[in-house]
Amino acid sequence: MKCFKCGTENKDGAKVCKKCGSSLISQSIPVWQPTWKWHIKVLIIIYVSLIIVYFFLNWLLKPYMRKLPPEITPWLEQKKK
Repeated sequence: MKCFKCGTENKDGAKVCKKCGSSLISQSIPVWQPTWKWHIKVLIIIYVSLIIVYFFLNWLLKPYMRKLPPEITPWLEQKKK
């Protein structure tokens, strides 16, 4: 096992580095760390997907939507002059 701090090669079961004494148990280097560009790209993909799903479901369920009678909502009617 290689020490992340000083680079010294240690035994596989070692808990501390034989050269610098730092702990080998809790040391781990992340393989990948997201950047702000990655976060923006993922958010855009999520928002665009949700918008597409919304419009698709609206189109699909349009025949099943309930129509309100004009007596219930008189303020929505266009007044004829």
